[in-house]
Amino acid sequence: MSVSTSRKITPILRAELDKLVTLPLIWLTLMGTFILNLVLAAAFTSIGLQGAAGTQSILNIGLASMGYLQAGFIILGIIATCSEYTGGQIRTTLTAIPWRGLQLSAKHLALAIITLPAAFIIAASGVLYTFIMMRDTAVVAEINTMIKTLAGAAGYLTLTTLLSAAIGALIRRTTPALVVLLGYYFTVSPLTRDSLPKYFPDTAGYYMYMPPSSNEINALTPMQGTGILILWTLILIIIAIVFYCKRDA
Repeated sequence: MSVSTSRKITPILRAELDKLVTLPLIWLTLMGTFILNLVLAAAFTSIGLQGAAGTQSILNIGLASMGYLQAGFIILGIIATCSEYTGGQIRTTLTAIPWRGLQLSAKHLALAIITLPAAFIIAASGVLYTFIMMRDTAVVAEINTMIKTLAGAAGYLTLTTLLSAAIGALIRRTTPALVVLLGYYFTVSPLTRDSLPKYFPDTAGYYMYMPPSSNEINALTPMQGTGILILWTLILIIIAIVFYCKRDA
């Protein structure tokens, strides 16, 4: 008798969570990203303290490190899907869990469960540091605005992690996946941002946590940015699952 899909998902998700939680590189990456964010927050805050008092937003300064912070979450996503191929553990996984589509879907869900709270804490730590250092000299946002912005930042980092995991599952090798994604996010995208539409993952995701400037034309709303990034992520995950089901381990 075949086991129902709902009864399959729970143990598969638990197994994928166990694998991620017990993978040292996951926690090393998160800790390294947390420390890097605090260092960058201190640097941007120091620069902000030298600027014009009362005209700067604590949120803008506290989240100024997001462009660099995303690198840690890109690495996190790639490690989550590529680590099993390094030592051939993927064969053991597929022997224990022959339902490939469910297994890779559960891996992405488990990764989201771990990443979302970690992303919120890391993003909030930079804003908190800036608030402590600049609460008397910069513009303090309302608590509702701060929570929405931090939620947008955490959502962006989580979706970026899942997108990177999908690319990792497609390429199956850590170094090439890193070259492709870091090359896009830190070289190709900055050079082409002014000439290409705002519908690419990082550009659309930017509007999830940063409101457009008053003189910006054709800017996206936070909901539009979120929807576009979710669409990119889902498309890449579906493509990764299709290839995963058709290729040999």
